Amino acid sequence: MQHLLTRIQELAAAQAADVVAQRHHLHAHPELSFKEFETAKYVAAELRKLGLDPQPIATTGLVAHIEGRNPGRRTVALRADLDALPIQEQNEVPYRSQNPGVMHACGHDVHTSSLLGVARILSQLRDEFEGTVKLMFQPGEELVPGGASIMIKEGVLDNPAPQSVLGQHVFPQLPAGQVGIHAGRYMASADELYLTVRGKGGHGAMPEQNIDTVLVAANLIVAAQQLVSRRANPKIPSVLSFGKVIANGATNVIPNEVYIEGTFRTMDEAWREQAHVHLRQLCEGLATAMGATCELEIRRGYPCLDNDVTVTSRVRAAMVDYLGPDNVIDIDQWMASEDFAFYSQQAPSCFYRLGTRALDGRFASSVHTPTFDVEAQALTVGPGLMAWLALRELAVEA
Repeated sequence: MQHLLTRIQELAAAQAADVVAQRHHLHAHPELSFKEFETAKYVAAELRKLGLDPQPIATTGLVAHIEGRNPGRRTVALRADLDALPIQEQNEVPYRSQNPGVMHACGHDVHTSSLLGVARILSQLRDEFEGTVKLMFQPGEELVPGGASIMIKEGVLDNPAPQSVLGQHVFPQLPAGQVGIHAGRYMASADELYLTVRGKGGHGAMPEQNIDTVLVAANLIVAAQQLVSRRANPKIPSVLSFGKVIANGATNVIPNEVYIEGTFRTMDEAWREQAHVHLRQLCEGLATAMGATCELEIRRGYPCLDNDVTVTSRVRAAMVDYLGPDNVIDIDQWMASEDFAFYSQQAPSCFYRLGTRALDGRFASSVHTPTFDVEAQALTVGPGLMAWLALRELAVEA
């Protein structure tokens, strides 16, 4: 397959300016989760230019197929996400967001333009590979329940069913030209926690007449941390964080209720279920003991993301062929979550990271920050590499 590798690298270099232009367009016109209507229209139009027939799915998602020779032999699915984040961009660049308060701060514009680049490359190579490449442009990765779960319910993994699913994600921790990969369990599950503590508010100078909701909330936050540290197996990574606490009283006013939001993440699905039970018991029991009440809503988020060991081994070897051994980096588990995990629960999958930092240190801002941006070279590496990985997966002997 050396000829194909060289051909893909040439096509990736030749279309680099087009991919950058598409990324800049997407970056300038971001849309929030499940509202990606104009983004979907733009992507569909670009796919039709290549002679493809994109079909709507999950309202603002799209799926399209590129068929080579003998299309029924084997199928690989490639995924990109479309949505942006509610962040006000601070980058002073010509392609900065034109939608106030909305920004592609997680690189989904890179993922989408890269997959469009893959489509452009593979559309020119139809006669040189066997099988079908399924392109999945997915809405709502950033918002529970996650667009992946909806895509799956609506049949994105059917007709034809893929033998493997691949996804890539920007990674400013690595420079452009390098990729990161981890076999096995890679990313954590994530659940959203919403707590409301209710008591009896009143004058801060007369606490004996009140049920102090602030004190109850403070005890709950501390006790919940102890629950994770004492009840979880120390060998199982777990994170419990509270990021929002609203006690709308005053210096001398105890409020009637306190509102708290947080997240619980772990690398073990069984412990995840146990932790939900423990958290409910803790919140209700501790609040009752202090004379208050507590309502806990747990919104189930994404499951753990598992990179199939066999598929990931093949992907890693193909990466080495494409980029060289020094540019393929084995990375550690990450306690963030991704709704690509839903695909990994349904089919053998590999989710890998695309380096986006410049060698001189620019573009080092983390994802989900108002200064996130990427080195343009990543937009040459991303499409070419993914196209190569797709063809390597199609070439696997049944």
